Formats: sequence, C-alpha cells, structure tokens
Amino acid sequence: MTRLRLEPGSPYPRGATWDGGGVNFALFSANATKVELCLFDQKGRRETDRIALPEFTHEVWHGYLPDVRPGQLYGYRVHGPYDPPNGHRFNPYKLLIDPYAKALHGDIKWHDSLFGYRVGSARGDLLPDRRDSAFVIPKCVVVDIAASADRPLRHKWADTIVYEAHVKGMTAMREDIPERIRGTFAAFADTRIIDHLVKLGVTAVELMPVQSFFDDRYLVEKKLRNYWGYNTANYFSPAQRYFSPGGGLQEFQMMVRRLHEAGLEVILDVVYNHTAEGNQLGPTLSFRGIDNASYYMLAEDRRYYFDATGCGNTVNLRHPRVLQMVMDSLRYWVETCHIDGFRFDLATSLGREYDHFDQNAVFLDAIRQDPILQRVKLIAEPWDVGPNGYQLGNFPPGWGEWNGRYRDDMRSFWKGDQGQLPNFARGMLGSADLFDRHGRKPWASVNFVTAHDGFTLEDLWSYNHKHNEANEEGNRDGHDDNRSWNCGVEGPTDDPEILDLRDRLRRGTMATLVLSQGTPMILMGDEVGRTQGGNNNAYCQDNPIAWMKWDGLSERDAAFHAFVRGLIALRKRYPLLRHRNFLHGHEIDGNGTRDVVWFKPDGQEMHEGAWGDGNARVVGLLLRSASERLLMLVSAWHDTIPFALPSEDARRWRLRVDTGRGLIDPPGESLGGGETVELDGRTLLLFSGEEG
Repeated sequence: MTRLRLEPGSPYPRGATWDGGGVNFALFSANATKVELCLFDQKGRRETDRIALPEFTHEVWHGYLPDVRPGQLYGYRVHGPYDPPNGHRFNPYKLLIDPYAKALHGDIKWHDSLFGYRVGSARGDLLPDRRDSAFVIPKCVVVDIAASADRPLRHKWADTIVYEAHVKGMTAMREDIPERIRGTFAAFADTRIIDHLVKLGVTAVELMPVQSFFDDRYLVEKKLRNYWGYNTANYFSPAQRYFSPGGGLQEFQMMVRRLHEAGLEVILDVVYNHTAEGNQLGPTLSFRGIDNASYYMLAEDRRYYFDATGCGNTVNLRHPRVLQMVMDSLRYWVETCHIDGFRFDLATSLGREYDHFDQNAVFLDAIRQDPILQRVKLIAEPWDVGPNGYQLGNFPPGWGEWNGRYRDDMRSFWKGDQGQLPNFARGMLGSADLFDRHGRKPWASVNFVTAHDGFTLEDLWSYNHKHNEANEEGNRDGHDDNRSWNCGVEGPTDDPEILDLRDRLRRGTMATLVLSQGTPMILMGDEVGRTQGGNNNAYCQDNPIAWMKWDGLSERDAAFHAFVRGLIALRKRYPLLRHRNFLHGHEIDGNGTRDVVWFKPDGQEMHEGAWGDGNARVVGLLLRSASERLLMLVSAWHDTIPFALPSEDARRWRLRVDTGRGLIDPPGESLGGGETVELDGRTLLLFSGEEG
C-alpha cells in the first residue's frame, strides 16, 4: 500500500515524465497481467512504495503521481506467465529497468537473483527464481529534461572526416587533465582534447557506445571489464561510468556543445540490434521481464531466441512498440543533446525479416521518412552473423556504410599480395560498384583501414598474428584474417630498416585512406602510433593496452602525426579528392578530356590486360575537373620503378605528397609531362597540375 496520490495518467509519453506538477509513468507490455511501480529511497537501498499502475491503454500500463519529483528512484515489477516454451518470462520478483529511463543510479552487482530462472537447476531455465533482485540492480531516476542550447552542425557529407574514439580511452592517460575527471565526458570536452582533434583536421567524432551498459558477469569474474560497451542495457541514459563526480546528462550535453563550438560533429555508435540480456540463460534486467515475446525475435521453438548478432538475442524491430522505442531513443539524442548522427552496430539485424535482409524493412523505412532523423548522418555496419548477413552496398539511399571490403583490399594491396590492383582502384574511386545506384554518392562509402575491432595502424605493420592473451580466452578470440605484416620481426624492434619499412607502409596506408573518394574514418591514436601490443580484440581491456598514450611520443610518431595533419589539409584543399559524384572516366569538356584515367609506369593508359596482370603492383591515377588536375603514382612493389608522367595534358606537375620520405608540400621544381620519376618501393606520390 502507498499513501501517495495516484491518478490514471496517460499512456504517452513512455517512461517517467515530469510535467512540473508530478510524474507520469507509462510502460508498454502487451502480455503482462499487472505492472507495479516500485519507488526507492535516495540511496536506492530501500523500497518505500509499491504501486500497481491503474490503467492499461493500447497495451501501455500507466499512472500519474502528483507527489513524485525529479530525483526519485524507481523500477518496475511486471506480472504475467512464466512460460519459456511460449516465449513468456515474467517474474515479479525481478526489479526491472524502465526501457525509457533517462538516467540510472548505481551499478549492477552480479548475483544469481538477477536471473529469472533457478541458476544451476537440472531443468535449465524452465523453473522461475523467487529471489528479489532489487538489491543488486541499478535503479531508474526521474529526470527533469532540458534540451541543450546548441544545435547540430550538419556538415556536408562530402566534407566529412570521421575520427572513431572512446571517451575513456581518449582521456584516461592525459596527465594535464585533472585526475578526478579523466575518462569522463568532462575530460573529452577539455580544450586539450578538442585542440588535438581540431589541429588534426577531422570534422566529426564517432564515439564508441555511451548508452548505459554493464560489465558482463564472466568478465567481472576474470577481473576484466566491458571496455567497448557493445552490451546496451538502456537506450536513453548515458553510461554512468563516463560521468565525472556529480555529473549527469548536462555533462554529456556540455561535451557535445563544446565539440560543436569547435566545429566538430558528434556521431554516436549505437547498439539497437541486441541487448545486455543475452540468450535464454542470461539475466532478467529489463526487456525480458517486461515482455520477452514482444521485445525479442524468437526462434521457432519460442523458448529460444533468433540470434543474428552472436550476442544471444536480436531486438524485434518488427513490433510497432519496440520500433517506436528505438525511434524515440534516436530522436531523444538528436533533440535533447543535438547529436549529429549515428553509426549502427550490426545494422543488417535492423533490416531483418529473420533469414533475409530487406532494404524496405520497417525500421529502415521509418528512419527514412522521419522528419528529424532523415536530416542526421546515418552509418551502417552492414553485416551481422545471421543468414545472408553481409549486406555491404545494400542499404537504402541516405545511408553511409562501413566499407569492410575497402579495409581488406587496401591492407592486401600495401602488403604486396598478388592480384590486388583492380581492388585498389575501385576503392580509390569510392567503390562505385557497390554504391553507385539510387542516386547514392561517393560519401556512402565510409572508408577505413583500421577500427576499434582489429589491429591499430601501428600494429597492422608490426604483427603477423594476433596476441590476445590478456583477454584470457586462450588467444582464440579476435579475427585471424588480419592481412597484416610484421615486416620481418614480430612486435617491437630497434632495427632501423624494419622501422623504415613500417613507416613507409603506415604512411602509404594512411595516404590512401585520406586521398580516396568517399568518407575517411581514422581510428583513435593511429595518427600518433598507438599500439595495443598486437591485441586485435581489446573489448575487455580497460587499461593502457587500449588507451591513448599522450606523453613520450617517439620522434617517428611525432613526425607521422605531422604527416597525417598535412594529408588531411590537402584533402580539404583539393575538391577533386572529395568529389560529389562518382568518377567513371566520363568526358568533362567536349574535347575528349575524361575525369579519370589510369596509367601504367610507361605513361600509357591502362588496358584490360594490364588490369589482369596479377603481379602488377604499380599504377598511376589522373583525376580531372574543369579547374583541377591531380596525379597520383602508387607502388606496392618492394623496389624503385621508373614512372613516366602522362604527357597528354600541357601541365607542369608539382609534388604535394611523398609517402616514401614522409613529405607534404616539399619545395622543389615542378616536372613536365613525359618526364620520368623514380618511384620508390611502397610509396605514394601525389602531384597537382599547374598550367604549363
């Protein structure tokens, strides 16, 4: 019983909504028989009130409490059948997190009472557990929401350069930032972090997951942590671990505002494909106990989950209320925090009709027509682990896609593998074979050679094999197909010849990334030689293995940092490097001048037979517009090759980039068409054309 006044309230909006006079509580559950709202004291330790929500309207349970104020802690207990064979897992002994909670209080404390079934029972998950879980689960917080005062930047896609970063990893080892805030949103908003990004030249920060997530039980038992955060438990609240002492939503909003003031967009990496509850043997934290049969895609045997994510479950976006939750979440981050875009983890799952992907799936259709979301940047990770899961190039117009093929092709090319020249060429021009349809533009190809999942750029050219022993999984986790090369020694070395070769490769790889058509994405720390010691799956390494090192940069890493800054400045200088349309060798002036021409080292145009030569590793690329000419010579060969500059243009060619020597805009005489250049091994040269 409770002495609090209770009114019917409204089924909308969902969640706990403060209106200035009281709080409306609304929770969707189509299959529940009763929903109880549980209120807690300020420390979240004692349940003070338990109130049955009085109304059930359109499958939403709701009630209004005039006496409740912001700061109130709460959770739900949801009644209904515990019937796993029919997809129902209601258990009122389990306190549940509101899917629409805007903040959480406290951390999870792993205990068998968090599981809806009797852990260790011979009947598996078929018998309900009757222990109360309230003492080990975070509580929801009623929040007075105020939108941030700034606004999204809306940089043009064609001008976008993405920097993938981790809030804690970027700031934890920055010793000139106060220790008490390192690893937080406040630290990421520090002028020293922002200055680094601005001077580098990137235009957008893609933050790895910041929506509330927990450390998995098996990691805690091994004294590890879920560092990456791809284990979302709530889609509306920022993760508490990234708040400084006393921080809240306003701290996150402040970070976004300061990044915007510096001209940097903020893109969130979001995980709407699965939740932290795992498979049928996972904990009951929220969705499973609220309405398992609605929130998740179930297998034919409804005791189990259809799992296209490899994480135990798949969110059921075909259900209108679940779809509504995800859309409300996305709009919340845009309207309240002014987020500029989203990168969707395992995005194929979001367009699934079980065994197949549909470009017109309900979620993809909904987001395309939404007046708020159609204006932000949308980036798909275009694969999952389910049937027909690899869907690169198949997302609808308006989406960018992580181009995993680009990553593999560029690594293989610079490594010197045979037969890679055609793959290199299509990647340099924005992968038109994948994206040039339905009016899509080159920016749809989000190009990367490294990302959080895999080797860093330094490690790519320092290790032949992964070294994930610190993950305590017997080095069985992580990718085996890395297309990496240690250049002769596995790991660190003082050998100057090997270090020179590694520097050539990382400069060539980075130059390829920055100078390709499409949207480049740079991994945090690649610009300063960050290494993970060969760990290509640092998901559980919340420590210096995965953190950004700021102090004590070597001379070679400082030089590489300056080189990357120079490359990005060049990309911004020449519009031809970020063309708005795909380049197909079409005539541009009525005189037979084409926008793209590929050349052999003898200065003659590439022909079909030359592309079919599996040993070919050297090529020239001429880009033209009405006002610009750029010439790129690229060699993945190990030795010097004479290369004749094309003579069909009456141009002088001035060297802008030499990756072999690490030079940007070096002084020197320009060269004429037909002259020969000694192209060093594993080198990219970029020339700008000047009127002769």
